[in-house]
Amino acid sequence: MADIHFTNVRIFDGGGEQPFMGELLVSGNRIHRVAKTAFGQRSQPVAGATVIDGGGAFLMPGMVEAHTHFSWNDQPSLDAIQRMPPEEHILWCAEVAKRYLDMGWTSCVGAAAAKPRLDVVIRNAINDGTIIGPRYLAASQEITVPGGLGDTTQPHLPQPEFAFGAVVSGAEEMRRCVRMFAKYGVDTLKINLSGESITGMSSERSQFTSEEVRVCVEEAKAWGKRVAAHARSTWAIKQCVQLGIEVIYHASFCDEEALDLLEAHKMQHFVAPGLAWLIRTVHNASEYGLTPEVTRKMGYHRELEAAIASMQALRRRGVRILPGGDYGFAWTPHGTNARDLEYFVKVVGMSTMEALLSATAWGGPMMKQGKEIGYLREGCLADVLLIDGDPLADITILQDKARILAVMKDGEFHRAPPVREGSGSPYLREVRPNRWAA
Repeated sequence: MADIHFTNVRIFDGGGEQPFMGELLVSGNRIHRVAKTAFGQRSQPVAGATVIDGGGAFLMPGMVEAHTHFSWNDQPSLDAIQRMPPEEHILWCAEVAKRYLDMGWTSCVGAAAAKPRLDVVIRNAINDGTIIGPRYLAASQEITVPGGLGDTTQPHLPQPEFAFGAVVSGAEEMRRCVRMFAKYGVDTLKINLSGESITGMSSERSQFTSEEVRVCVEEAKAWGKRVAAHARSTWAIKQCVQLGIEVIYHASFCDEEALDLLEAHKMQHFVAPGLAWLIRTVHNASEYGLTPEVTRKMGYHRELEAAIASMQALRRRGVRILPGGDYGFAWTPHGTNARDLEYFVKVVGMSTMEALLSATAWGGPMMKQGKEIGYLREGCLADVLLIDGDPLADITILQDKARILAVMKDGEFHRAPPVREGSGSPYLREVRPNRWAA
């Protein structure tokens, strides 16, 4: 693995300060050196390194997606996702994993799989180099109750193979389910604490008894696994805090007690609201039968208002809000995930700096890797993006694949920067081997 020497770049290091002109040396799979320089200035060359002259382009950490469903296949319903044959489904997941890396998401947290072992197989295949993809934490299926969110079986076909989720009823069935997924090797148990209006159960309703949820958390922790929850309802959000469920997806209906609980435990929890799914379900899904009239009757307009108010309040209280959520439906296709950052700025009220931090520095703990990822600092793992433009001036740049000039994961280029001879472009990419001694 050759050393890579980025020069003449504006470095956003993930620490929250404004970018600075500088250079960065990658050695092996880690960042070896970061230094400030003047524009156009180069330090002494490094023996054997490949030099990338960024021409003033923006260098930033790879992004972390906190609520990922590789097996959602850009279809308009849960049935259409689940009924994909397993052979085609694993190939789909492999292609989607590459798509995420293409778009600068170098780490992803699995938030549920459509079949029991899809996430585990994909994670293992990425880790052993069989397929290309981001760092990945594998999730279980969504654990649900009979008739709840994720139980898509028909009365005359109650077989579990026809269910979108893993259906349990009672504490002992829950215990067995958690143990089964632990046996399969998941990193995270996903439990659907609340309903989802599109499936017939209101998002404000909750599905499980307190005892069932307690057993899920108890058993998962006994196996060293994390628990993540689909938690839109007020009760579900409070259950997450009270029982120590680390990852809270959605958190739409926060009352004052829920806000207080989350603020008091803000370093123990991550919130990924999935605003893009709500916004686009309300405004951009008419061609799939989800007209504004239909989604208003479902309660999604009210939920969107509540979710925005909840996220604004959580931001003011310093709770970590991360990007990601239910990409992989027809109106939220994979690869458009950076829309979350735009909505964080336009709707939640984050600064572009906060939005960028939510996708970088805040993601390291979410990936269980502390400060090893999400930063461009000496000793960190070398997950690096080279961007044409300034996301701090226009956060939507990160939605444009053409503006993501290079993607590096673990010290190796997934997408190397283009080579442009001459100096006519303000974003000159000069790539050349350098064999002089430092």
